[in-house]
Amino acid sequence: MFDKLCKSLRLTVSVTLALFIAAGAAGAVEPTAVTPELVAAAVKEGTVVWYASEDAQLVAAVSKAFEAKYPGIAAQGERNGAERNFQRVSQEYASNIHAVDVITSSNPGPVLYWKRNNMLAAFVPGEIAAWPNTARDPEGYYAVDCLTLAVMGYNTKLVKPDEAPKTWADLLDPKWKGKLVKAHPGYSGTIVTATLAISKLQGWEFFEKLGQQQVMQVQSAIDPPRKLAFGERAVMVDGAEAASLQVQEQGAPIALVYPSEGTPAVPLNGVLMKEAPHPNAARLFYSFLYSKEAQEIFVKYGFRSMRPDVAEPSSRKPLKDIKLLFTDPQEQESAAEDIKKRYAQYFGI
Repeated sequence: MFDKLCKSLRLTVSVTLALFIAAGAAGAVEPTAVTPELVAAAVKEGTVVWYASEDAQLVAAVSKAFEAKYPGIAAQGERNGAERNFQRVSQEYASNIHAVDVITSSNPGPVLYWKRNNMLAAFVPGEIAAWPNTARDPEGYYAVDCLTLAVMGYNTKLVKPDEAPKTWADLLDPKWKGKLVKAHPGYSGTIVTATLAISKLQGWEFFEKLGQQQVMQVQSAIDPPRKLAFGERAVMVDGAEAASLQVQEQGAPIALVYPSEGTPAVPLNGVLMKEAPHPNAARLFYSFLYSKEAQEIFVKYGFRSMRPDVAEPSSRKPLKDIKLLFTDPQEQESAAEDIKKRYAQYFGI
């Protein structure tokens, strides 16, 4: 079963990720193994700073595991939305401040921008040798560290399964007016990706009509499933699958919906900053992100891994059974501001 899942993951991401890596040139970078010399140099630096788009629990778990494996190095993981992280880095660099070593982004736009502006270091951890070629930049500037989806869902105490929405169009039914919650593309890279994917599928008219449904607006894609869990809203439009699975596994009365028209897929990419203040610790931590140990933590917290030797829980819906919607990263980068502008127009925020 897992072999089929891995094949499905590689097949479904290949076309869109190929568009992503096409932004790079053909020069290949050889994988670099973790050596005692690298570890010693990293310990001497003592700290690594990670700006992450993943949820706070995962960031804390990965940071703790890294510190346990490499005593003497403090992993400072800071979680924020991809859009906020991009703004933060832009402000820091404008002031000639280089505070971050490694970034993981749920929006490919910043990654392409950083590469184009010579802000990234080319580095390929030895662990990435097992990655599909389509999931990593041929020049070694970024690689997919995990995959999540933007899913619909509902509170099972408030909505019966046979009455729950099963398609994006179902969300426009008047019966859901005042009962929906969704995240915002001005904060979340996951939602920038999801908004573009759904607009390509349904047209912007869908969002114009959705904006008339008195939707509760939250910031991060990890917030909608929490609103469902507390019963503040009956249906979520676009929660992050990883966060939704976490809430579900904690016993919350929520069910996930993978719309029949397709579910937006969101690859998160890791990058190593060229001006990293702790360059050796940065390389060591970046390598750790792609290790089997770290990838098992990603999966534990609801994300999908690219590693063929990391198994998915049997309770999780296999990717092969989900129709995935991917976006062209270059198109997404150029359309990002228009997406936010249109969104604000329709939702008044």
